[in-house]
Amino acid sequence: MKKQSENRGENFIPLCLLCAHQPQPCDGVALQMTFLFFFSRPSRVRASKIAIAHFHDHAIGGFRNRPEVIQNPESWIVKVICTLCVRKHSLDSCSDYFSKTLTPSIAFEVVRGLNNPELALKFFQFSRLNLNLFHSPRTYSILLRSLCEMGLYESAKSIYDCMNVDGHSPDASVLGFLVSSAADAGKFKIARTWIDGVEFSLIVYNKLLNQLVRGNRVDEAVSFFREEMGLHRRCDTCSFNILIRGLCRIGKVDKAFELFNEMRSFGCSPDVITHNTLINGFCRVNQVDRGHDLLQELLSKNDLSPDVVTYTSIISGYCKLGEMEKASVLFNKMIVSGIKANAFTFNALINGFGKAGVMVSAEHMYDKMLLHGCPPDIITFTSLIDGHCRTGQVDRSLKLWHELNAKKLSPNEYTFAILINALCKENRLHEARGFLRDLRWRRIVPQPFMYNPVIDGFCKAGNVDEANVILAEMEEKRCKPDKITFTILIIGHCMKGRMSEAISIFHRMLETGCAPDSITMASLLPFLLKAGMPNEAYRIMRIASEDFNLCLKSLKRNVPLRTNTDIPVAV
Repeated sequence: MKKQSENRGENFIPLCLLCAHQPQPCDGVALQMTFLFFFSRPSRVRASKIAIAHFHDHAIGGFRNRPEVIQNPESWIVKVICTLCVRKHSLDSCSDYFSKTLTPSIAFEVVRGLNNPELALKFFQFSRLNLNLFHSPRTYSILLRSLCEMGLYESAKSIYDCMNVDGHSPDASVLGFLVSSAADAGKFKIARTWIDGVEFSLIVYNKLLNQLVRGNRVDEAVSFFREEMGLHRRCDTCSFNILIRGLCRIGKVDKAFELFNEMRSFGCSPDVITHNTLINGFCRVNQVDRGHDLLQELLSKNDLSPDVVTYTSIISGYCKLGEMEKASVLFNKMIVSGIKANAFTFNALINGFGKAGVMVSAEHMYDKMLLHGCPPDIITFTSLIDGHCRTGQVDRSLKLWHELNAKKLSPNEYTFAILINALCKENRLHEARGFLRDLRWRRIVPQPFMYNPVIDGFCKAGNVDEANVILAEMEEKRCKPDKITFTILIIGHCMKGRMSEAISIFHRMLETGCAPDSITMASLLPFLLKAGMPNEAYRIMRIASEDFNLCLKSLKRNVPLRTNTDIPVAV
């Protein structure tokens, strides 16, 4: 019996643990150690069962008497290491023990169980440097993913380098995640390092190209593409579409067209998206005829057909150039070919006719829109309102305003700005003022250009007090006045002879970080001189020239530059 007891003693590792019952990140079980004592020598640890005496449930004032027996010794080792890492105990004191028990599979479970990239990284460094442990690809993969998810890309790069040193390579899914994550975070240099000299999928390749383009690094994307093609990498139509889109977006349509012509030499064929992207690029730089030529080329192909996006891009381009006849002809061809126009197509034409002042055609296009079953949106009504305001038909615009509200459409800032500006031009200030009051209850982020016409109107009418009230409402809506707002108010107060208030507005302008321009100074300084305030004029001019580097040579001749500003100068 005594011998049996001795044998049992050899099979157990007596541990004394003082614990609290609370969630633990390593496995979700309640274990958080405060003290850990090993009573058996590390060299004799060979137990298959481990006795854990652990105390908990202080709330009921009792302790558990029966020790818990864990059948799997590896799970216990994982718990010990996780607890030591979480409690920030030094692992060095247990190096001898861990060097004999720690395996790559246990290390993987520890990294996964910690659920903390920074702690996992410290454990990885300790086990690799101090214990010379070669980690498994699984450990590297989970550590790389968790570090990237936390934005620790430099640390991830060092782990990636260790992985290569150990002779491991990430699989396609891990590599794709790493490159995508780094590219999304703008870490393009690291992303390129990870794919340098390794095979990667087209999905990863296109993802990096797309992120470079989205990050406004189009030239770098093209250079990277050229380098990879020099290494005989594979590419597809999507690769070209990404680059063509990026080049068109920054106005380099000629380079985009060069890539378009090179596609077939790389075994890729342009699709409708390629054509639409390039056509839209031409139209954005007002080379609409080149876009139209590309449409004709597309129509000549048997395997591809233009769609509504193709036609709408060119129609919109002609409308912006004011070439409404060409736009109308192309619209009719599109309808005859069986392609149904959408809201973008109709809005482009309505806006074009409105800008040209041909409101009969704009209204006719609106009727066609309804006839084709295409519901008008706020862009449609804003374009019609703008067109009628341009032709002086403000009352017709107001009727459209009531109509869009009846349709439960929400006006945007441009709808408000167009009507307010038109009403102010007709000196209908109180109606414009009503729109500003209405704006207070709308979910619209107001802009200074919406308030400036009304403030200007009341200042010109001599009612600067109302202008000041509008300024207060403007700031209440968190709309920051711009230099035009301040200049209008300065002139308005000067016109009323309220020079001290004009000067106060000027200094308030500076306090808000709004820099005056030559128009502001050319408006304020002459009024100060006429009011017999040359010293104040000199001080303001000095602020403008020294602090804002404004060139005021024409005004300096009219402002006496006196060093003794205490002596008034008559003008």
